[in-house]
Amino acid sequence: MLVFLVVVLALLGAVLAGGGAWLVVLGGNWYYLLVGLGFLATAILLCRRNSAAFYLFAIITIGSLAWAIDEVGFDWWALAPRGGLIVVLGLLMLIPWARIKPSRVGSRTAAWRGGGWSIIASLAVAIVVAAYSMVIDTHALEGQVAPAASADLPPSEASVDPAQWAAYGRTPGGSHYSPLAAITPENVAGLTKAWEYHTGDIRTDADPEETTYEVTPTMIDGLLYLCTPHHLAIALDPVSGKEVWRFDANAGINKQRQHQTCRGLSYYRVEGAAADEACSARVLLPTGDARLIALDAKTGSPCSGFGNNGTVDLWANMPNIYEGSYYSTSPPVVAEGLIVVGGAVNDNVSTTEPSGVIRAFDAGTGRLVWNFDSGNPEATQPISPDAKYVGNSPNAWSLLSVDTELGLVYAPMGNAPPDQFGGNRTPQTERFSSSVTALDLRTGEVRWVRQLVHHDLWDMDTPSQPQLVDLPSENGMLPALVQATKQGDIYVLDRRTGEPILPVTEEPAPTGAVEGDTTAPTQPTSAMTFKPAPLREKDMWGATMLDQLYCRVWFRTLDYEGRYTPPSVNGTIVYPGNFGTFNWGGVAVDPLRQVVIANPVYLAFIVKLIPRADDTTSYVSEEKPGFNENFGAPFAAMMRPFWSPIGLPCQAPPWGYIAAADLKTGETVWQHRNGTVRDLSPLPLPFEMGVPAIGGPIITAGGVAFHSGTLDYYVRAFDVTNGRELWRERLPAGGQATPMTYQGADGRQYVVVVAGGHGSTGTKAGDSIIAYALPANQPQ
Repeated sequence: MLVFLVVVLALLGAVLAGGGAWLVVLGGNWYYLLVGLGFLATAILLCRRNSAAFYLFAIITIGSLAWAIDEVGFDWWALAPRGGLIVVLGLLMLIPWARIKPSRVGSRTAAWRGGGWSIIASLAVAIVVAAYSMVIDTHALEGQVAPAASADLPPSEASVDPAQWAAYGRTPGGSHYSPLAAITPENVAGLTKAWEYHTGDIRTDADPEETTYEVTPTMIDGLLYLCTPHHLAIALDPVSGKEVWRFDANAGINKQRQHQTCRGLSYYRVEGAAADEACSARVLLPTGDARLIALDAKTGSPCSGFGNNGTVDLWANMPNIYEGSYYSTSPPVVAEGLIVVGGAVNDNVSTTEPSGVIRAFDAGTGRLVWNFDSGNPEATQPISPDAKYVGNSPNAWSLLSVDTELGLVYAPMGNAPPDQFGGNRTPQTERFSSSVTALDLRTGEVRWVRQLVHHDLWDMDTPSQPQLVDLPSENGMLPALVQATKQGDIYVLDRRTGEPILPVTEEPAPTGAVEGDTTAPTQPTSAMTFKPAPLREKDMWGATMLDQLYCRVWFRTLDYEGRYTPPSVNGTIVYPGNFGTFNWGGVAVDPLRQVVIANPVYLAFIVKLIPRADDTTSYVSEEKPGFNENFGAPFAAMMRPFWSPIGLPCQAPPWGYIAAADLKTGETVWQHRNGTVRDLSPLPLPFEMGVPAIGGPIITAGGVAFHSGTLDYYVRAFDVTNGRELWRERLPAGGQATPMTYQGADGRQYVVVVAGGHGSTGTKAGDSIIAYALPANQPQ
């Protein structure tokens, strides 16, 4: 045992001293060099059976503990990798101390015995500190959301039957708020599974990597509607979960699609049509092969009077066509007899991609009424049959929202490819990229633009539906727009003009773009923000001090000056990464209590630009179409998470929270870790570390928020007042979708969760649609 311990200490000491010396040369912390030398000295002394080995190791233990507390305080998950290995080694050192007889150390018997006790004392101190840090949460923010001042729903919510969930975010304004109040903090623990339906559509190896269930069902006029990643449209009975009809769009499988998903269906009632007339009510299905299909809401049959036998071809007038390059993943907006639809363009393949055009079609006939092309924004009249839209223009891949009173459609805009190089962007691209853009509902003309990232080089496209809410003010109700962003800011704007309601300031931004590009001198930030603090070396993490040292060295070698550090050929840390603090799931807005419920995520990514010698060579991909090759640009882009060699994030947890923020002040009211590593670690460990999530929350008038998007397989309920977790239920697969709720014909309130998994996050694939409700005999 003694020989083994000497060898282990010597090897660890050599690695830590060598890596620590490299870190010091890079300007980093001296600790790892010193502790490595300490391990080497301990090995030498132990080999000589010198009792000084024990005293030295006790000093290393206490010194490491003091250093760790100075760096990270009493944060257990930050302390553990700094001290775990030392504690294990200390325990191992007690074995030869206990086994070697005093006669074998001669006159040094007392010192030998005392050395062992010194290690025991140092380990006892470390264990006490560890026990204390385990029972406190240094990242929690405690607080309480005030009760609602009024029970009257504002106009932005009152247009939809309280029993229904009529659109992706329940209302055309997408608040994710339900007026239903049967489920409360007092009874939510009694929720049980009411029914479970299997769609039969499960991800396979033939699919693109990002084949995902991101759908939020709708419930309107007595049926529950949903779509699947391969573009099956399905109607279910909301009370029993039994299938009423299904329609297969036969959109096929194509690995050239960057995203294989469907976030939802839209619903349209034909004004003046008799209820028993075919297609008097319609559901609208966007597909991965660029079609928009209108189906009879009662039967699922295509509506022959819409477009060409029920289908509008979204490839029409599109430039730069190749298979899989353009598709629609989000449900369109339907208002005032118009269907307004955006589309997704493959990211970072080339500089000659399809257009990001937004189009409005007559909801009855499918006739093109207007088109807004951000590459040619003035030309909103329907394009001529032989003309083409502007290629590579910024697109609106996420969910639109609409205010029919103001006559405005709100579009969250993305970037023109490529994301990481902007030296060849047009003035129109620079104007509309990463913005919220308000369009006239009737004409498609631009009414206002609020850019949320200037000269975006980080894929910080505006990811989620602009959420409309009416806020009380001195002059009555103020029409507001809430926009969550990847970079962590949540903007609260006057939706009439785009002007800030909560202050927006411009902050100096890092410089140093690659040759041929520039950076914006400042970037905006909102008074309501979940932007992370800049990473520091001490924020680096790992399972042990070894991989933590690796991450520290890597951190020091990469370019990083905080948020908006420009991409480089050396490699740049992008934090938050393009996974986003928030993504397409957005946040939930309570219009009565005037709060936002959010699930911010914190994961850093690495971007490394690779100079291109020509427009055909592949540098970072092996298959067509060549994601991140950026054909036509000067650089390809290597992108990856900022992970250690053993696949753990290089930054310390928490990586995900559930939180509430005040819409009136922008202040965060409460914030707690959200999620365990049960489904992320080799063993099903239920550690509440706070894990990433994708998919947004919802709020109910009963004072309960629901969320299922964490990378462990649970749906959870939270008390809106204080953020306390009230209930959780295990899911059969990843639940990376936004839940919804409705009241069934039986009078019960149901909560529906989709558990189908998310390809790019690696969660388990499935095909479950699950409804939960309180027992039928319990008062509602």
